[in-house]
Amino acid sequence: MSDHRGHPDPSMPALSRHGLVIGLAGFSGSGKTTLAEKLIAHLTARGLRIATIKHAHHDFDPDTPGKDSWRHRQAGAKQVLISSSRRRVHFTETPGPEDDEADLNTLLGELAPADLVLVEGFKNDPIPKIEIRRQGMEHPPLYESRPHIIAIATDHPLTDCPLPQLDLNDPMLITNFLLGMMPS
Repeated sequence: MSDHRGHPDPSMPALSRHGLVIGLAGFSGSGKTTLAEKLIAHLTARGLRIATIKHAHHDFDPDTPGKDSWRHRQAGAKQVLISSSRRRVHFTETPGPEDDEADLNTLLGELAPADLVLVEGFKNDPIPKIEIRRQGMEHPPLYESRPHIIAIATDHPLTDCPLPQLDLNDPMLITNFLLGMMPS
């Protein structure tokens, strides 16, 4: 895969496993997850294999206390893989310091190949991103300081913004924008 200017990014070799990797960037409450849900529905309806990566802050536990997998992790297992005919979940404990967190390239390498990977978080990684911006946000625009933002999904027109502006309330328009970015 290439960066948003069409140049290969040697710092992220796992990009080549996927058709398109694109981030959704924005401050908390901007609507990244809501937009991701809508885009996933539109893209999967077109038959595309979609994967997502979401960065979480600090400690989180998606497992249910008392379930077998939780009990295995509590007993000290560093990896727990749960599998059925309908889904698999792989838990990996990373008890090291915060700087041992997996980088985006590592996570992309762990995913099965996908036509499109939507990434929430990882705002400093060199992948193209769409900034989510709502009217009334007091934060400065990210596109002014983040070079990999290639478009803005917004619910109001922005003046003096050199990037394409996409209607945040029209997920089909944003879907078509993404489809236009996918490799042939």
